[in-house]
Amino acid sequence: MLFNSFIFLLAFLPLTLGLYYALAGNRNARLNLLCVTSVAFYAWWDVRLVPLLVGSVIANWLLVHAFSRSHSKWLLVAGIALNLVLISIFKYADFFAENLLALFGQTHRSFDIVLPLGISFFTFQQISYLADVTGGNKRRYAFRDYFLYVTFFPQLIAGPIVRHDEILDQFPRDPRREGLWERIGQGTFLLIIGLAKKVLLADPIAAISDPIFTAIQAGGTVSAVEGWVATAGFTLQVYFDFSGYSDMAIGLGLLCGFRLPDNFNVPYRATSIAIFWRRWHMTLSRFMRDYLYIPMGGSRRGRLRQATALAVTMLLGGLWHGASWPKVLFGACHAVYFVVLVLWSRVGFKLPAVLCWAVTMFVFMLSLAIFRSESYGAIGPLLAGMFGANGLGTAVPGALTVYGIAALVSIVGPTSQHVAETMRPRRLVAIALALALTYILIRIGSKPYVEFIYFQF
Repeated sequence: MLFNSFIFLLAFLPLTLGLYYALAGNRNARLNLLCVTSVAFYAWWDVRLVPLLVGSVIANWLLVHAFSRSHSKWLLVAGIALNLVLISIFKYADFFAENLLALFGQTHRSFDIVLPLGISFFTFQQISYLADVTGGNKRRYAFRDYFLYVTFFPQLIAGPIVRHDEILDQFPRDPRREGLWERIGQGTFLLIIGLAKKVLLADPIAAISDPIFTAIQAGGTVSAVEGWVATAGFTLQVYFDFSGYSDMAIGLGLLCGFRLPDNFNVPYRATSIAIFWRRWHMTLSRFMRDYLYIPMGGSRRGRLRQATALAVTMLLGGLWHGASWPKVLFGACHAVYFVVLVLWSRVGFKLPAVLCWAVTMFVFMLSLAIFRSESYGAIGPLLAGMFGANGLGTAVPGALTVYGIAALVSIVGPTSQHVAETMRPRRLVAIALALALTYILIRIGSKPYVEFIYFQF
């Protein structure tokens, strides 16, 4: 079930919120309702995957319960390992088998494993909880509360990656408490802004850039203009696609009375790759920092150890985005960027902020050109075309206007969360949001639904 679908916007969401607030005075009833509707939301995509989701939640909760009795950290370490094995099987079994057999000149026959929707996100949340308990945070939760923490429908499919201590303490609060209408207004605003980002910016941009990538994958060549239009398009598309999803997730959380963590903070204004990753997909960056980079030594054990930790973190971060060599190379690019940044910091020479921003965006776009390539063989033709191997080319119809609007919003405009926090219930604002939602629904009805990019991860 997509956030940008009629079934969600006109049936699932109104019904869920209506029942939720009707049961608001009964904590157990309203939280049980969210558990049931969250599983139904997941089952709508593929009911066969529900046992995996539910089984994963039960197994991880039982591990923590067993640890509270035995105090054996090996239980939690084994739990983290099992979660990683689960992701590896479903996401990477074919990739690893294909490349291993290729070393011996053999061809791999696909295992035909169905990739469970959102497996990275609901597994990472549970890994973070097990890691926190291993590190000394002994908090235990009732099974129902833990189940809802993992399966809460706004963040189940594509994040944000929420930590247990960020939301579980919010569950007992009555959603009708003081500030109800501010939360409803802010949540509605973020939901509509997220829809606008997806439907009015990300999808139209994809309609311009996707055919170019498809042509390259089919063996065609591109001019410099076409190559940069495709790359710039994907750079804007992925931002509005995922930041739009995150806005909707946070907005839906507010509509239920819960505040989820922010996930974007104007990353396209970053003046270094380090600042960029602190602002882009913030909850994933935080997860990799706290549970991978810092345990490997971080910046505390010399620059060589820091560079190694950064490189390993970014390589694994690239692989997290997908089981393909373009994703691995994307991670490798950022590993190199970070190592260069660490070495540059030793020089002590500072460039003007505008130049730092330009360099950061340039190298990021180059890495996205690799990321978006559907195969290893498509990377070379795309990069060659971008740098003039096939001539300059001519303008691509429709690109300048929508790209210009999207670039201004992503670079100059304030964050959606900042705007939402400054809003107060006003009749004119409500009318404007209602008109905007009506227009978006008309646009949704006129075209097929387009999945969110991060559903693939």
